[in-house]
Amino acid sequence: MRSQRLRRCVATISVATAMVAAAPAAVAAADTGPDVSSWQHVNGTLINWFAVKASGQDMAMVKATEGLSYVNPYFVPDSIGMRLAGVARGSYHYADPALPAAPQAALFATVTLGINGYGDLPPVLDLEKTGGLGPGALIAWTQQYLDTVRLLTGRMPIIYTYPAFWRTAMANTNVFRGYPLWIADYNGRSAPGPLPGGWTRWAFWQYTSSASVPGIPGRTDMNRYSGSQGPLRAYANS
Repeated sequence: MRSQRLRRCVATISVATAMVAAAPAAVAAADTGPDVSSWQHVNGTLINWFAVKASGQDMAMVKATEGLSYVNPYFVPDSIGMRLAGVARGSYHYADPALPAAPQAALFATVTLGINGYGDLPPVLDLEKTGGLGPGALIAWTQQYLDTVRLLTGRMPIIYTYPAFWRTAMANTNVFRGYPLWIADYNGRSAPGPLPGGWTRWAFWQYTSSASVPGIPGRTDMNRYSGSQGPLRAYANS
């Protein structure tokens, strides 16, 4: 009887230990956050980044530039607000492949010079239009942009795109699979996929364009970080 009670006791302890060990994985929440541009500033209203942070958002992406001449007029206040609120900051350039790649990278790197340090995510190339280029020319354009912005910022850029665009406009090329992927895929499931371009994992997933987040006027895109690049804070130079 004593040996049976001892075995039952050991078994109970083992089960309890396993449950405790498994608990963090079971309750761990994904890092999430919006991406914003001037569209989220309805009637010129500023975003309350403290409210965004308090709602449980850990990160955010803000549009910085587009083409060769556009600078988001809310880039600076958003960048400052994100830093003060403790939100990991990311910034992106909306590509216009009808115009030269290297000058666009230079514009982006200049405008975002102040957010390439502590708490800042790597730069993002938002690629979702061709500018009239065929796949071969667009692939070359993309490579030149990425090479230039990496040279100017010292960081490996992130590529934002969506599956249908990559499979058609980029001929589903896999030459960029070494870059972190931010994929837009509104599939209503628990993960994006199948991924294009030879990617086997994603870094960020934009899963909706109609989220409601306290502190942001109107609807906004919402994203999830996979952890594929390590802990979010470490990836954000923290």
